[in-house]
Amino acid sequence: MGVTEAEHAETSPDAAELVVSSLSCSLVGHQATVRLLPGTKAAALYGADRADEDYFCNYGLNPEYRPRLEAVGLRVSGVDDDGEVRVVELDSHPFYVATLYCFQTRSLSGRPHPLVAGFVAAASAGKVSTHG
Repeated sequence: MGVTEAEHAETSPDAAELVVSSLSCSLVGHQATVRLLPGTKAAALYGADRADEDYFCNYGLNPEYRPRLEAVGLRVSGVDDDGEVRVVELDSHPFYVATLYCFQTRSLSGRPHPLVAGFVAAASAGKVSTHG
């Protein structure tokens, strides 16, 4: 992406290139709806266009960097009701789906979260490594 001094607001709040910045409001302890965009891995794995998820964060993608990230292949695949990024993925990778929420907390014995089940299926098929 060409951002040589990319930083995170939590560890370098005064940096000039804050790719990860403070959210407009804290999502710690909140549950919120994520709108899953059509034609994405996330939407296919959920089998839905919306999901309610649990958040434990205060930081997210700085919206100023979204076009640059999308230009280099990181696809936004889920947003909140205000259009803020909540899920991203790489089409060029067999299974790269990253979320701002803690999806694993919604997995139950015998009922894994759709993203957990999708990752396990991809790993079982030898598409992704479960090591490092």
